[in-house]
Amino acid sequence: MTQAHLHLVITHLPIFGSIIGALVLGFGIWTKSIQTQKAAYLVFVLSAIGAGMAYLTGEAAEETVENVLGVSENIIKQHEEFAMYALVSCIVLGVSSLIALFVTFKKTAFSKTAATITILISLISFSLVAWTGYLGGQIRHTEITNGPVQNNAAGEKEGKDDD
Repeated sequence: MTQAHLHLVITHLPIFGSIIGALVLGFGIWTKSIQTQKAAYLVFVLSAIGAGMAYLTGEAAEETVENVLGVSENIIKQHEEFAMYALVSCIVLGVSSLIALFVTFKKTAFSKTAATITILISLISFSLVAWTGYLGGQIRHTEITNGPVQNNAAGEKEGKDDD
């Protein structure tokens, strides 16, 4: 498995981890389940680790596709620049989750506030990593940018058959 392949696989972890973690944490807050809240914090920490891995493998993925016909350097640059914001948000989410996990284990009065702050950070983080993923998807998924690319030879043949 190349770093480019690893990048494509791992990029989904912070996207889904941040939203699933938010749902789990929200459920844990609603049901007052400390165990469920702890599980959500661990999901957030894994998401932050995944974001770091995705960021670190991004350069190799760029080198793999930058010379492929039809790949826009501008879209790669947008994805790369926005990925830094997503990475920072995931790191903040991971640190917040570790703090929330610690205060939850210690059973302090701050644990409810920590849970609320963490769920808000997770929603912000989700929006940033989801947008970064969307920008990354535009690099090779033409169906989300201009529609499918048609091969000239196939298009000409189809046009002749219709006449």
